Amino acid sequence: MAGRQPRRTRIGDAVVVLGVAGGLALVGVSGCGRSGAATGGGSGGGGGTAAGEVAVAVREAADALVDAGSSKARTSMEMATGGTRVTIRGEGVYDYRKRIGRLKVLLPQDPSGAPVRRPVTELLAPGALFMKNRGAGVPADKWVRVDTGTLADGNLVTGGVTDPFTAAELLRGARTATYVGRTELAGAAVRHYRGTADLHEAADAASEENKKPLGAAATGFATPEVPFDVYLDDQGRIRKVRHRFSFVNEEHSDPVAVASTTLLYDFGAPVDVRLPEADDIYAGRISEERIGGEDRGSGPEREPRMTGGN
Repeated sequence: MAGRQPRRTRIGDAVVVLGVAGGLALVGVSGCGRSGAATGGGSGGGGGTAAGEVAVAVREAADALVDAGSSKARTSMEMATGGTRVTIRGEGVYDYRKRIGRLKVLLPQDPSGAPVRRPVTELLAPGALFMKNRGAGVPADKWVRVDTGTLADGNLVTGGVTDPFTAAELLRGARTATYVGRTELAGAAVRHYRGTADLHEAADAASEENKKPLGAAATGFATPEVPFDVYLDDQGRIRKVRHRFSFVNEEHSDPVAVASTTLLYDFGAPVDVRLPEADDIYAGRISEERIGGEDRGSGPEREPRMTGGN
């Protein structure tokens, strides 16, 4: 089917790209070698805490997820500009070997008190994001497909969630990282790390499936530097990761702060995801809408400029 240019949707004052494109190729998994710093006997009793091991432990967190196979996931994306703040939440499962997942995304409630509409179902796959119950004129039984390699943010914020494996591979670009301390998260002992990742370096070190999206983000954001906090368990697996971004929207003088948080748990959970057939994908015009507000139609808008950081 012929691809269409992405349309844009506002979430509060943040502009999120939504679009339709054709074709999907599932690429085989390629793993990276692990040094063992994430689980080896570093100082602090859990490994990955000595000065020379910290960045290695963070960069190898994605490999630990591949070793785990799958997990359940909860996501949260907070956006703020001026005095307005909205939060989009998601929950589902993800397979780190096949690079596919399914999330139900809850949109923010209408400020007027109107009932919250049904969740958007999102399927995550190499190079693509599929959305059902997208609204804005899309039939209820159809999916909207977005080619993530064409998005200026590499799908780090587009769907209101960050693909869990992309979030992990962003850490491959960890340029600076420090060990904050040992704590507990949802009953699991974890080590807390804080630092800054470089999107160019992340794209260079990423799996083939994520090189293009992360490369797009590296050039689409005004700066490739992305601050992060990550919590790793004693197997080196991510239990929680938080990235901080900022959109610079030409229509507003104040930047739009975006914080994306991903929680991973129940490793080894079964993942049964079937990607839509070509006939199930909507090929029509996608109208813009204000999530949590009225539809806006499909007129043109200026592309936002994005920055990493607070």
